[in-house]
Amino acid sequence: MPVSGAKPEMPAARPQDPVERLIAILSTDIHAVDQLIHERLSSPVSMIPNVATYLIDAGGKRIRPLITLAAANLFGPVNDAARRLAAAVEFIHTATLLHDDVVDGSGLRRGKAAANAVWGNSASVLVGDFLFSRAFALMVEAGDMATLDVLSRTSGVIAEGEVMQLAAVNDVDVPLERYLQIIEAKTAALFSAAARVGAMAAGQSGAQADALAGFGRALGMAFQLIDDALDYGGATSSLGKNIGDDFREGKLTLPVVLAREQANTQEEAFWRRVMGGGVQQAGDFEQALALFQLHGAMARTLATAREYADRARDSLQHAPPGPVRSALADLAEFVLERAH
Repeated sequence: MPVSGAKPEMPAARPQDPVERLIAILSTDIHAVDQLIHERLSSPVSMIPNVATYLIDAGGKRIRPLITLAAANLFGPVNDAARRLAAAVEFIHTATLLHDDVVDGSGLRRGKAAANAVWGNSASVLVGDFLFSRAFALMVEAGDMATLDVLSRTSGVIAEGEVMQLAAVNDVDVPLERYLQIIEAKTAALFSAAARVGAMAAGQSGAQADALAGFGRALGMAFQLIDDALDYGGATSSLGKNIGDDFREGKLTLPVVLAREQANTQEEAFWRRVMGGGVQQAGDFEQALALFQLHGAMARTLATAREYADRARDSLQHAPPGPVRSALADLAEFVLERAH
C-alpha cells in the first residue's frame, strides 16, 4: 500500500510512437530477426557484409519486417517461420534500395552517403542481388509454398514498378491513375506482402490475411505519398535524402502530377521544360513550389495520403483486438506525421 499522504505510483506512460510500441511488444522477436539478418549477411567476400550492413544498420526503422511480426502476433505467439519471413522482407527491401540508388544516381540514403557513392554502382547492384538470394533462401526455410509464392510474386511486382517509374521519368503526361499504379507496385506491394505473410505464418489464409494485406497496401500508399510531399518540403534529416532529388531527376511524383493537371499554357511549358528533360535553371524549384501552392497540389497530396491512412485503419477493424492492433492502427497516423 502507498504511504499515507504520498501520491500512488502511476503506471508508466505508454510510448506515443507506434513503432516503439510494437518494438516493445515484439522485442524478443525483433532481436531474433535482427540476429538472423546479420547471420545471413556473412560471406567470405568481405565487401558483401560491408556494403549490406552499411545500409541495414544505417538507422532505418525496419517497419516492413515489424509489420510481418505484428501481423503474426495478432493470432498468437510469433513462430520461427514468421521470423524468417520478416528477415526475408527486410532483405528484399534493402536489395531494392541498393538497386534504386544506382538507377537514380542518388548520393544520400538514410542521412548518409548512399552505398553506391561509397563502393560504386557495380558493388551495390551485386550486393543487392546477394540479398535477394538470401531472401529466397529464408522463404524456403519458412517451409510454406504459399508464402514463398506471395513474396516471389511481390519481388516481380516491385521490379515492374521500378521499370514503370523509370519509363515515366521526364514523361510529364503520366496521368494520375498511372502514377498511383506505379507507386502501388514499387512501394505498397511489399508493405502488403509483409502483412499478408505474417498472417499466413500464423495460420490465417482467408479473410484475415486479405484484410491485413489491404492494411499493408494502404499504409504503403500513404507512406509513399508522404515521401512525395517531403521531397518538396521535409527536413533532410527526416527524409534521409536531399530535398528536391525527385525534381532534379525529373521524377514524377503526385504533387507534380496534380499541379500539371491544372496548368495553363505557360505553366504547361514550365513543367515540360523542368520535368521533361529540358535544362533546369536557378529558381525553378521555387517556381514549382509556388505552382503547388497556387493549385493546392501539396494539400491534395496530403489529403490523398490521409485517405489511404484511413483505409489502412479500417482494414484492421475485424483483426483480434489488443495492443498490437492498436499500434498498427496508430502506425497509419504516424506515417502521416512524417510530413509535419
